Amino acid sequence: MKRLGIVFFIIFVFSLYGGANYYIGKRIFQGLNHLFRNINIKVYTIVITLIALSVFIAILPLPLDVKKVMSWISYHWMGVFVYLLLLFLVSDLVIFLAKIFKILPTTMFQSIAFYRSLIVVLLTVGVVGYGIYNANQIKYTSYNIEMKKFSLENDMKIVLISDLHLGSINSEKLLGDIVHGINNLKPDIVCMVGDIFNDNYNLIRNPDRAEELFRSIKATYGVYAVLGNHDGGKTLNEMIGFLERSNINLLNDEYVVIDERLVLVGRLDPSPIGGYGELSRKKDISEILTSLDINMPIIVMDHTPSNTQQYGREIDLVLSGHTHKGQLFPFNFITNAIFTVDYGHYQRDADSPHFIVTSGVSTWGPPMRVGTNNEIVSILLQ
Repeated sequence: MKRLGIVFFIIFVFSLYGGANYYIGKRIFQGLNHLFRNINIKVYTIVITLIALSVFIAILPLPLDVKKVMSWISYHWMGVFVYLLLLFLVSDLVIFLAKIFKILPTTMFQSIAFYRSLIVVLLTVGVVGYGIYNANQIKYTSYNIEMKKFSLENDMKIVLISDLHLGSINSEKLLGDIVHGINNLKPDIVCMVGDIFNDNYNLIRNPDRAEELFRSIKATYGVYAVLGNHDGGKTLNEMIGFLERSNINLLNDEYVVIDERLVLVGRLDPSPIGGYGELSRKKDISEILTSLDINMPIIVMDHTPSNTQQYGREIDLVLSGHTHKGQLFPFNFITNAIFTVDYGHYQRDADSPHFIVTSGVSTWGPPMRVGTNNEIVSILLQ
């Protein structure tokens, strides 16, 4: 029964995606046909179909170079697709209302297809162009967190990054700027809260250069990381080896005491794509902390902020990423509805831990950010 449900879900998703692409293709063709009467509809259909199918072709077990090309096409199409669909739907709604309320003469509706398509395509180009530009910028966000249960003798600065997605489009291009930005903040600790990789270690174009950049990070007490949902699968061992060579300390459901001043805990993500092999997430954080005499602040790195209730008053601060804050408008409304906190600072009450969720320092899928930013987060513990 469960398998049948999965089959129906897959059919539903394919039908929905196929229908949306047909709708977009038809609207664009209506506009083009107004200018070019001799368009070969068969050739046009084949081109649109191949572009739409690139999303699925890219996940097939293809040669690596072919996979990179198909990924580039599919990731850009994902962003273009979103805004073409939204804008065509809005334009159809506007035209429908104009007909109902007789705002325009009836004779105009026959010739409006071209202008509607032109406006939608130009707006999409503008939004996507801005999104690509914005995805190559890095913003800085800062928080001051007071440790109420335990006092630190001196302030401590944590620099938080997430969702590097090494191997995705532009991820390595930004890496030099990211490391430079981290070092400029002069951190005591650097925390990388998951999705360091983009499912497959072999997609990284220049791993030696990436390792060199990571090793150049300057932090008083070192660089620590946890695995995210994209940091698993068949190349997990290569990923772990990369982190070791980069002087990044990986915490897999374990903790480390920093300078006898605070405890840093790293959680495994509960839903890794492709799995973590022999690694598995413990059921409760209390199992990790059983051997610890809790007389210091406890900070947890947990990639996905999916269950804030699991952390009680014994925890002082939880650091997460994963959500990208939706990455592309209007998906921020979806992440906001799914997660208790999909971005920023959150605390249930005075006795509960602080939560800080970053929008990430790079992009997944479309190399675009609309309504969100790549960010490096600075947290001052007081």
